[in-house]
Amino acid sequence: MLNISTTQIDAWIAFYAYPLARILGLIATAPLWSTAGIPRQTRLILGLGITIAIAPALPPMPAVQPASLAGLWILGQQILIGIAMGFAARVVFAAIDMAGTFIGFQMGLGFATFYDPLEGAQTPVLAEFIGLLALLLFLSLDGHLLYVSTLAQSFHAIPVGPEALSPNSWRNLTELGSKIFSAGLLLALPVLIALMITNVALGVLTKAAPQLNLFALGFPLTLMGGFAGVALSLNYLAVPLQALYDYALRAMLGFALPAGQ
Repeated sequence: MLNISTTQIDAWIAFYAYPLARILGLIATAPLWSTAGIPRQTRLILGLGITIAIAPALPPMPAVQPASLAGLWILGQQILIGIAMGFAARVVFAAIDMAGTFIGFQMGLGFATFYDPLEGAQTPVLAEFIGLLALLLFLSLDGHLLYVSTLAQSFHAIPVGPEALSPNSWRNLTELGSKIFSAGLLLALPVLIALMITNVALGVLTKAAPQLNLFALGFPLTLMGGFAGVALSLNYLAVPLQALYDYALRAMLGFALPAGQ
């Protein structure tokens, strides 16, 4: 007769529950998976599928009953770690959106927005266009599979346990926010410089020929120059975007420090 003790049942539950908490936290916040276009039931099934697939290859889980106070502490901490990893990955796509916003404002397309049902907010058209291209590039590089690989590595880099992460871990995560502005500006810089030169040329032209209508002439030229700059820069976006994706995957693992550091 097969005898199963309560300890064995708790061990089986912990074997899947602790990884599932971190994985669901990542799915809830990471780009692509967290979009409103994916139903919650689908995301839950995805989390369960990833957990079942990678759980046998993970390090041993702590022998703590998940329903106990210590187990709930571990579950809560794993959820926070998953959310933090998703935020680290989202920084890259926020930088790309920021680059599109910079370019749109400089072109005079700051008013060109539409309601994005996936984001639930008004989104600049140019930022949405560049963001979609970046997402397609991410998928073409098997970014969704890189998420799974990074998740599996995270259980070795950040083991599951009752030990709290260092406060410096959350500070490191907060400092990642500066990457949104620095990387976004660097991505938009070629087009911004081209538009700045266009505006300077228009200023000189207006000074030399005051009878010209700057508003009637400058706006179409700025738009054409901006679109030409965006079209030319698309051929060179793949390399910096791949570097940003690599940075995001490393940040997902590197933000956490052991307690006391």
